[in-house]
Amino acid sequence: MRSSMIRSVKSAIARSSSAAAGAQIQRRGFSVTSAPERKVAVLGAAGGIGQPLALLMKLNPLVSHLSLYDIAATPGVAADVSHINTRSEVKGYVGEENLGQALEGVDVVIIPAGVPRKPGMTRDDLFNINAGIVKSLCTAIAKYCPNVGVAFPSLLSSSTALVNMISNPVNSTVPIAAEVFKKAGTYDEKKLFGVTTLDVVRAKTFYAGKAKVPVAETYLRCNPTWRIVFCGEVNVPVVGGHAGITILPLFSQATPQANLSAEEITALTKRTQDGGTEVVEAKAGKGSATLSMAYAGALFADACLKGLNGVPDVVECSYVQSTVTELPFFASKVRLGKNGVEEVLGLGPLSDYEKEGLEKLKPELKASIEKGIKFANDN
Repeated sequence: MRSSMIRSVKSAIARSSSAAAGAQIQRRGFSVTSAPERKVAVLGAAGGIGQPLALLMKLNPLVSHLSLYDIAATPGVAADVSHINTRSEVKGYVGEENLGQALEGVDVVIIPAGVPRKPGMTRDDLFNINAGIVKSLCTAIAKYCPNVGVAFPSLLSSSTALVNMISNPVNSTVPIAAEVFKKAGTYDEKKLFGVTTLDVVRAKTFYAGKAKVPVAETYLRCNPTWRIVFCGEVNVPVVGGHAGITILPLFSQATPQANLSAEEITALTKRTQDGGTEVVEAKAGKGSATLSMAYAGALFADACLKGLNGVPDVVECSYVQSTVTELPFFASKVRLGKNGVEEVLGLGPLSDYEKEGLEKLKPELKASIEKGIKFANDN
C-alpha cells in the first residue's frame, strides 16, 4: 500500500532476528531525525473507532506525539498503545477538564467522538446526540488550538490545527464546526475537513472486485494486444457528501478502466452508498463500521501530515467548504499542502448517470448543511 503507516507495520513484522532488529532500528532512527515533529490528537480515542485509530496513528512514523482524549477509559488505551515500539510518544487525557491539555500544540485533530449507528438508525438519527458533542469539542479546539501568538487569541483569524471530522452525520457536523469556529473568530476553511475516505475505500474495493483487478499496490496487466503494461493502484473519486444518496462514486473516472455494464455501475454505486448499513446489519446490532472507518481516518490523517510536511501533489477526496457546486460544503478531490487545502479540484467529466445522481443528491445535502448551521446558531 502507498501509506507510510502500513510500511511501518511491515517493518515491525520483519524484525525476526537480532541482526535484523538492529538494522531496522537504525533505519527508523534515520527517518525520525529527518521527519518534522508532528502532534496528532484523537478526540474520542476510547471508542469503537478511536481505539483502532489510535493504534494506526501510533504506527505512523510521521507522528512524533500522539494525544488521546475521551470522557472515560483513555488512560488504559494510552498505556496499551504506548508499549508499541514506534516513534511517537503517547499521552492519555480523560475528562473535559483535561481537554485543553490534550489539544496543546496539536497539528492535526481527528474527531471520531460520538455514538455509533445501530440497526435501523440513519446518520440523521445520530444528529441530536453527536451534534452536541461536536459543538463542545470544536469550542475547545477554537480555544486551545490558536495560531501563532497564543497569548493573544482574540487577535487571531485561524487555528493552526487541521481538523479531521469523522463524527456522523458528517454532512451536518462539518457545518456545525465551521459555525463554532466563525463565532470564535478562528475559522479557516482550508483547515476543516469532513473525512469521506471510507466511501473512497469502499468504492475502490467493490470496483476492484467487479473489475477483477488488484485493489492495491501496482501491478502488471495485459492490454488487448497482449502487451504487458504498467498500471497504478485502483482509484475511484467519490464526491458529494457522506450519507446515502449524497455519496456519489464516479466510476466513469475509475482507474484502471473496466468495461462494466450500466447495471453493474448502478449496483456498485448502491453498494457504496449503503456500505455502512451493510456493516451494521452484518454485526447484528452489536456495532457499526469501526475498523474500516479507523483505517480510512488514518489514511486521510496520513495525507494531511504529508501535506503539512511539504510532500507535493497529495490529493484526496474530502468534504470541505467549496464552490464546486452551489452548495457551501461538498466532497471532491482536494490538493493538500502546508496550509491544509491548497486547491479544491473540480468534478471533471461526468457520465449521464453521474450527472443525474449529482442533481438528486443536492436537495438532501443542502438540507443536512442547513440543519447543522441552524443547530450551531440555536444552541
